[in-house]
Amino acid sequence: MSKYTTGELAKLCDVTVRTVQYYDNRGILVPSELSEGGRRLYSEDDVTRMKIICFLRELGLSIDSIRQLLIEKNPGSVISLLLDQQEKALKEAISVREEQLSKLSELKAGLKRENEFSIDSIGDIAHTMTSKKELKKVHRVMLLAGIPLSVLQWSSIILWITKGIWWLFLLWVIVTIPYGVILSRWYLRKVAYICPQCHTVFKPSFKAAFWARHTPATRTLTCTSCGHHGFCVEVTDGSEVTEHV
Repeated sequence: MSKYTTGELAKLCDVTVRTVQYYDNRGILVPSELSEGGRRLYSEDDVTRMKIICFLRELGLSIDSIRQLLIEKNPGSVISLLLDQQEKALKEAISVREEQLSKLSELKAGLKRENEFSIDSIGDIAHTMTSKKELKKVHRVMLLAGIPLSVLQWSSIILWITKGIWWLFLLWVIVTIPYGVILSRWYLRKVAYICPQCHTVFKPSFKAAFWARHTPATRTLTCTSCGHHGFCVEVTDGSEVTEHV
């Protein structure tokens, strides 16, 4: 039966000599015998064992997990559990990397929109990205809360046109004003704004925010810190904001 030195085994399995020595020291690939000169010699079975170890390492299994598997009398009951655990760990790692990649793409896109770049610009974009999910929840609540009014509005218009029932439309007008104010107050308590000039996160007064021109992501406001007037980026309310009453 063929015998292989450490170097020959490393070459057969496409690893370094140091790797073979490391597995020997960790007790998962002990040489079959030693030569008269004290050189480690490995058998064909050792080569097969080494290839299995290398394959499991490529899957990301730890040395301790591989050792546990190799000493098991019934490895079939263990390998399935180890692979399930490793699959879960890899999926979590992929999820983290995908989230990092998504944030990186958002940051690059945000920087391209900046007319004048500064280190504070990164802070603004990071704040916006962090609050993005919470902001979506707030927008979703606003959308759902507006559905009853929309239903009442169109129902009243149709009945006015087809049946001449005008009082339902009047009811919609009467209900809409206080309902809209209450909903707007709730919404503006949930959000804050980033000044593009001084990068302060601030809360405007309800009157200023309610009547300001706005887009889905910005609102024309006067910064309560530096006095800059212009489009400010909307984010979810944070604890460290400058509030203007």
